[in-house]
Amino acid sequence: MAFHQRLPAPPLDVLVEKLWDWDMPPAAHQFERVLPQPGAQLIINLHEDQTRVYTDDAERRCLASAGSVLGGPQLYSQIIDTAEQVRVMGVVFRPGGAGAFTGEDMGAIAGCDVDLASLFGSDATALRQRLLETADASDRLAILERWLQGRMRLSRLESCVAHALAWLERTPQAVRIGWLVREVGVSERRLALLFRRQVGYGPKEYARLLRFRAVVARVHGLARVDWAGVAADGGYCDQAHLGHEFRRFAGVTPGEFLARRGPYPNHLPLD
Repeated sequence: MAFHQRLPAPPLDVLVEKLWDWDMPPAAHQFERVLPQPGAQLIINLHEDQTRVYTDDAERRCLASAGSVLGGPQLYSQIIDTAEQVRVMGVVFRPGGAGAFTGEDMGAIAGCDVDLASLFGSDATALRQRLLETADASDRLAILERWLQGRMRLSRLESCVAHALAWLERTPQAVRIGWLVREVGVSERRLALLFRRQVGYGPKEYARLLRFRAVVARVHGLARVDWAGVAADGGYCDQAHLGHEFRRFAGVTPGEFLARRGPYPNHLPLD
């Protein structure tokens, strides 16, 4: 039992950041809060033929999906069931990568889990069955990578979207749409339309998510945090602004994040 990761070979690496295989004992806690990340993810559950997330309220209602799904781009945290997170595989797409790979409108499926069979038919069912029959994690990852390589529809993003993504990655604290429009050389309306279709949300929302992710990466391993300093360095107006963004993206306050954090920065153990 272990956690394995694999970096894809070209040309898939343009669209996919990594592939992973999780084969671990059940967690001691029942639920986890998963923080949003730029980019969509493909999830294949090899333990159960089901994927479960829960509403973020007192009722915590279960929303079940197929065992193999394309998780659309997220702007909010999700609550997952650790009982099913025992044998799971996944693909982390680069921002815009899932849209280029599938040809789907990422804005239309943002925040949703889409049955992989609805996108790839019986090929998706056959893939999961073959992975179930493969004992070695490295072999499973190789099978998954070859399956992805054989189904690439586009080799690249729209040029203006790729340029905007690179620009925002360099300067998420100082995003101004006017500056960005001049950088990419298309109208603001055209950029917003293409960006939302391929990435799943607009450039401003994407920049806000990048700023939040940078804060999470910075504070996750710290014993004590100067939140006012983190807010200033991260491009926030003040500490209150940072707290608002934490509640929006993570569903918790900065203090709750520190209290609940575990070994993985994107996962917060719950009860």
